[in-house]
Formats: sequence, C-alpha cells, structure tokens
Amino acid sequence: MRRTPWLRGALRGLTAAALLGAALCGPSALAADRDGSLTDLVNPFIGTQNEGNTYPGAAVPFGMVQFSPDTGHNTGYDYAQDHIRGFSLVHLSGVGCGLGGDLPVLPTTGDVTRTDYAAYAAGFGHDDESASPGYYRVGLDTGIEAELTATARTGVQRYTFPATDKANVLLNAAQSLHSGVSAKVEVLDSRTVRTAITGRGFCQDTEPYTVYTVTRFDRPFTAHGTWDGATVTPGADTGTGGAYVRFDTTKDRTVEATTALSYVDARGAALNLRAEGGRSFDTVRDRARRTWEDRLDDVRATGGDESLRRTFYSSLYRSFLAPNIGSDADGRYTGWDQRVHRAKGFTYYQNWSLWDTYRTQSQLLSLLAPREARDMAVSVIRISEESGWLPKWGYGTVETNIMTGDPVTPFLTNAYQQGLLHGWEERAYRALKRNADGVPPADSPAVGREANREYLADGYAPYLKGRPHAKPGDSDYDHGASATLEYALSDAMLAQMARDLGHRADADRYAARAQNYRSVFDPSTGFFRARDASGAFTGPADPARGEGFHEGTSWQYQWLVPQDLPGMIDLIGGRRAANDRLDSFFAYDRLLADPAGTAREVWVNGPYDYYNADKYNPQNEPDLIAPYTYLSTGQPWKTTDVVHAALTLFTDTPTGMTGNDDLGTMSAWNVLSSIGIFPVQPGVAVWGLSTPVFDRVDLTLDRRYYPHGALTITAQGTSASDRYVQSARADGAALDRTYLTTGGLRSLHRLAFTVGPRPSEWGTSQQAAPPALK
Repeated sequence: MRRTPWLRGALRGLTAAALLGAALCGPSALAADRDGSLTDLVNPFIGTQNEGNTYPGAAVPFGMVQFSPDTGHNTGYDYAQDHIRGFSLVHLSGVGCGLGGDLPVLPTTGDVTRTDYAAYAAGFGHDDESASPGYYRVGLDTGIEAELTATARTGVQRYTFPATDKANVLLNAAQSLHSGVSAKVEVLDSRTVRTAITGRGFCQDTEPYTVYTVTRFDRPFTAHGTWDGATVTPGADTGTGGAYVRFDTTKDRTVEATTALSYVDARGAALNLRAEGGRSFDTVRDRARRTWEDRLDDVRATGGDESLRRTFYSSLYRSFLAPNIGSDADGRYTGWDQRVHRAKGFTYYQNWSLWDTYRTQSQLLSLLAPREARDMAVSVIRISEESGWLPKWGYGTVETNIMTGDPVTPFLTNAYQQGLLHGWEERAYRALKRNADGVPPADSPAVGREANREYLADGYAPYLKGRPHAKPGDSDYDHGASATLEYALSDAMLAQMARDLGHRADADRYAARAQNYRSVFDPSTGFFRARDASGAFTGPADPARGEGFHEGTSWQYQWLVPQDLPGMIDLIGGRRAANDRLDSFFAYDRLLADPAGTAREVWVNGPYDYYNADKYNPQNEPDLIAPYTYLSTGQPWKTTDVVHAALTLFTDTPTGMTGNDDLGTMSAWNVLSSIGIFPVQPGVAVWGLSTPVFDRVDLTLDRRYYPHGALTITAQGTSASDRYVQSARADGAALDRTYLTTGGLRSLHRLAFTVGPRPSEWGTSQQAAPPALK
C-alpha cells in the first residue's frame, strides 16, 4: 500500500456538514490525526444511536468475527443503554432486525447463580469506554476492564479483574440476538471450551444455521461449571445453556482468551484457532490496526475540517465491514445446500444484504477492493450452483428472503462490468438467466423473482394485498409496483451483459422487458402505481399514500428508472416538468436557504418512517440515486446542492446516521458522494459526477484493473460558497459530460473540477447526460 505524508488542508468543504459535525467525537475522544494515522480519524461509535444499528466492537476488514458488546438493543449495541450483557462474536453493521450476537461472553466476580444475561448484565459508562478500528475497551462497574480485538476468524479478549479468587468468564451459548437458539457446550480441558450454536430468524423466521466455536484461555482455570436453563452445575463438563470458568486473580489479575469461529464444524473452529490464534492480545491488536491503516490509506483526502474527515473516514471504515469471510482457514465452507465444500482459488464470502448494497457498496468495493469484490461475486455464483438459485438476502449459510425485487442481478452484472468475473462470465450468466426467467420451486428456500410468472406474462408484478406468504421472508406480491420497477432495472442490466457475451436474442428480450416500468405508470396521476391481478390500478391515487411500494412511496420510487431516465422524463412531460417535480421532491427552494435544516426537518421523519411522504428520503435505499437525476434534466448543479445537503446528515457523533447502515450501504453513499463520483446506473459501468467536498482525493487502485494504479480527483477551493462546477478536465482534456464510464476511469489519472460560487453551463446539454441503456 502507498504511504504518503498526511496533508492538512485549509478549512474548506461542506460547511453545513462541518457545522453539524463539529460536535464532540463521542466516547472514544479520538485524536485528530496527530501522527498521520487514518485509524485515529475513525469513530466506531457513529451510528450506534437512533437506529443506525452499527457496532463499536473489534473486526478486521470483511472478517468472519465482529467482537462487540451487546446492551439489549435488538441488533446488539445502543449508545443510549448502560448495561452490557456480553461481548459476542457475530454482528452485522446496520441491519434492521436482530441477527447474530452468538456466544456472548462476560467477565464477572463471585458466585455464578444467574444464567439470563439480562439479569447478570454489567453496568458501564461512556466516559470509561473507547474504540478504534480493530479494538474496543470498557470499564465495567464491577471493577473489571474488558478489551477486545480480532483476526479474520477469531476474537481475542483480555480481562483485567480485581484481586479475587472468584474471577469468572461466562460463555452464554444459548442466548443470542436471533430467535430459536439451541446449543451444546463442552469443557474440553482446563483451558478450552467448545460450543455448537444453532439459531434462526432475521425479521421473520428462517431456515436454521449453526456456528461452532472453540475458546482457548492463556492459563488454566481453577474451576468450571455449566448450566441448563436456570440450573447451574459446578464441575459439569457439558450443558445446553452455557459454561463458566474461574480464575484466581489475587496475584495475576489478567486473563486472555481467543475464540475461533466456524460455520462448518468443530474441526473447522479448531483449525481456525491453530491458524490464527496463539498470539498475545497486544500483537493481535497492533496487527488489526495496521491492517485497517493499510486499507484506509488507499483513500487520501485533503481539505475539509477535522470533523468532516472523521465522518468520511468512519464511513470508509464501515464500508469494509461486510460481506464476511465464510470459509475456514483450509478453504472449507458450508454451502446453501448445507453440504461442505472447499473454495479453491478464492475466499468464500457470506452475508448478502443485496437490496441495499447493489446501489452503492458493491461499486465502492469494486473500485477500492477489487480482489475481495471478485471473490464475493464468485461466492454468489457458487451459491447458485450449489443450492440451485441465486440469493436475495443471505445470512451465513441460509437464505432469509428479506426485501424484494431482484437485487442479485445488478450486483453480479456490476462485477462483470468492472472486469471482476474473468473466467466466470458464462457461469454467472447462466445463473442470472435462470433467475431472470424462472421462479424457484416450492421445495427451495429461495423465493427469487417470486412474481415472475405474472411479470413475464403481463409485464408487471401484481400487488396482491393480504396474500399468504408461501415462504418465510418478504413477498414481491406485497410490493408489486416497486418489484416491477426493480425487475425492469435488473432486466436492463442483464441485457447489457447478454449483449457483451454474444447472447443477442436474450439481450433483445431483456432490453424489451426493461421497458416494463411503463406498465405501472398511471397517466391519470402521472406517477407509478400498483396494479392488481386483473390489471387495474389499485390503492389510493395519491402518490404519497399509494400502496404496493417496499419501504417507500410512488414519489420516492419515481426516479428508480436508471436504465431509461430520458424515457421516464418524457412520460412525465419532459425536462421542465421533471425539474419542477424534482424541485418539489427535494423542497429545493427551502434547501437553498437552509440545507441542513431541510435535510433534518423536511426529508427525515424517523429511521423507519418510509411511507406517506412526498419528499426525498436520504436515509433509505430507493432514493439513493435520486439526487443524481438532475444530471439527466440539464441542471447538474442541483445534484450538488442536494447531495451536499444530504451529506450534512452524516456527523461524527453516535447519532451521525439517520437510519440503518445496511452493511455499509449508507456509508458507501457518503464516501462516493464526498469524492464526486457515484454509480448512477447500478449494474453497469456508469459513474455520475458532482462536486467533491474535498480539495483533493488520491485513490490507490489495483493495477490489474486500473493501469495507472492511482486516480486523483481535485476541486481546489470547494466550499459552501464555491460548490458549483464551472468546468471539468480529464487528464487535461475538457470534459463536458456529467458522467464517466469505468473504461474511462481505468484510463484516467486525474479528474479536475474547477468550482465557483454560481451555477454554470457545464453539463447542461442533452448530450452531457448519462445515456439510456439500449
């Protein structure tokens, strides 16, 4: 990785973001890049309050283990709570429902009499708590200090106890953040405890999955026991609830332990422990920090104030937390057929929040972490080959079917367009074609394109209110209008891939289906609207009150036609009508007068308030591309206005996210929008341009995909008053378009924006806009 000195810029950039972000950093009191370390700019507590649902604990990039405290919130940690139930191994950043929390471990003193972690939880305060990438520590009100760090497949813990002969570590195998947990606990010897934990559930019931753990302590314990339910049995070696181990800390007050995880079997956990364990806590912590420093060092931002840079680098950090390694050190993994396979020539990944990540995070990883992104795409192909169908929202070894539409198609076509599927192109295409043209059978856990039969026959997915769900999870029939839009978007992306690979008949067929967004357009209202099984438009005609849209309204979904914005604009009356509607949608006049106030008082109504609105919702996925619509209506300066106002919602405090991060989706939006390039057509290689918030950003890129190995983006003097693009140059040549292709990015060494205090004519011509896909 490149190592260059940190360049401290003048106080510039997005002033509204700077004003909102100027609050205190929070409990970790992070240093402001005193020694040039980018990890010092990361605040893991951002998003831990107000349903951002992030976690502050220890992880390495894309690690299998996320070792973090659980306070009682359904997704793990809530900054507003003051008791820790345990430090558990598995967390997903920003999910909306309880998931993970496997094997909560807590140090205690005295006799072990309670087995419910809500009862034995320890109090703590934020003034004695800190976190940084790969490290977490807290002082408990029991007088115990707990510290956590991690490798890819292990969590390492260090506890400093008071002087006592009853220093305990509780390993609670039967309680997690998900439902229906069953466990087996074994004390193997005087240093080792092994567990097998089976759970299920994410928002709704799911197929079960099993995780295996083995915990090895750095010294023998003096006593141990297990429990079943509420019954504690001292000296017992097996149990179904949990185990405790005891140490004498009257002289040596510190206890260290390493817990390894496997989704394959107990042998896999033991192998991971041998491969990654055996190192001191300090060694593991320092290595985790260096790993994060190398990862963050690929993006060097100059300019903006300290708070803006903390917010930015914290978002960059969260963008690299998922998906997660699923294979053991020997390459074995449990596939979605529940059989053991071995990854050869790639690392197997799991945890796929695809409805969220296909819009931002997958593109960011393709740019900054293409080797891992390639393996992630290959993993998704293997899921299809082993289980029969591509995933929708996968957790660990199972499909949850959460969310709707067809998000896996733009995820994989993006990987193809970014050049990541060399040698896998036809295998990926076969899986995508089956997914696009069929429906999983009844005996498959997957729902796929659940409404595909009607969509293929009639051109739309019907909205069937109250229809019983055939399988656990969400149903496309509950959200027929938005499912239609997402199917059509995916068809457009698949058409591009089919044409590139020479499947011309398929390409023409998918391109025609990409126009199916028109089938849910109601000319009488000028908006998209759900249709019932008979074809009639249904539900309230008011686009802010209509039904059949998943986590949004017709107002919010109207811009989700990235494959054909010119066609969509024509449907609603042309550029002038589209701009009028966009201005209303973004409350643009008010936005100009008060960007931050508009963002918080008009756009955002609550972390889960998705419906009954006619305004932009920047905290949820359907609207992530919407600000960039102005690039297609001849008013690109308004994209900058809206994007920069939305960026004020990200701050460096625990409330610094206004809704779920969804495995890095919102964080990736922040990163991409801050540097001035954004994937306006998810699933193909088109990047929209807007004014960066930094004077300069230097990206280190993989030379296998980007021959220069670097890209520099500059906007010298960018600020709240000088934020409008006057001109742009690509390696010195004038750039009049408001977009770049990935091919253009690969050949580019320097993208330079000239900014000024007023909108200009730059990018306003019809030819400057991102083109419709053919």
